[in-house]
Amino acid sequence: MSIELLAPIGLDELVEQAALLERIDRKYVVPRAALRDLVAQAPPGTRVLEHEGRRTHGYRSVYLDTAELASYRVAGQRRRRRWKVRSRSYLDTGGSWLEVKTRSARDVTTKVRIPHADLESTAMDGPGQAFVDESLATAMVCGVRAGELRPVLATAYDRSTLLLPGDRPTRVTIDTALGWTWLAAPGESARDLDRPGLAIVETKGGSTPSAMDRLLWARGHRPVSISKYGVGVAALHDVPRLKWHRVLTRDLGVGPKLT
Repeated sequence: MSIELLAPIGLDELVEQAALLERIDRKYVVPRAALRDLVAQAPPGTRVLEHEGRRTHGYRSVYLDTAELASYRVAGQRRRRRWKVRSRSYLDTGGSWLEVKTRSARDVTTKVRIPHADLESTAMDGPGQAFVDESLATAMVCGVRAGELRPVLATAYDRSTLLLPGDRPTRVTIDTALGWTWLAAPGESARDLDRPGLAIVETKGGSTPSAMDRLLWARGHRPVSISKYGVGVAALHDVPRLKWHRVLTRDLGVGPKLT
């Protein structure tokens, strides 16, 4: 079964039923060829996000970090309070948001966002800087200010979003056409990484594993410690790979040096 055979759900209804701005995330790297079977075995009543006639949507994210890559390092060193600042653009439908994602010591992810232009081509405006500073302070992230951040990495991918039925809603995102670009600072060269044969499947729900998690486990897939930002920086920049070493070599097929 393909996603085209699933019943649709609109964006407003999806947000109403499963906004999940606070959630437990589990991520899996799977061969793209395995997706049809996973969708076919999804529980009855599973629906797919359909927006303006599309069930797969192009995304582009631009990640900001300090000169010392503080966001990358706190995540890679498994610090208690992790954070990301990015702009996310919806390539098919238009619109762009400035987002701040934080993770607490309990591994709960929180995301907040406001409208803002893509941050590779446009500097963060005053309201954007105030939003980032307030969001980080609320999450008790210390020592980071919006004015210190610059664009360092762009990711692009196509995404389909499923809503699994049940009393506790679970969203499942399926990302394909995976690509990363290092945004070179003066004196650096831009570098790219593409993995068209792979997909990243992410379940977003409560602490209890979902039906999709159980399907993935039954097929030998286990949650992996992967962050699009983390693996992109580790693969494309001369920094220690930290906790992403294994997923880069085993799951993404990136050797000691990108060629």
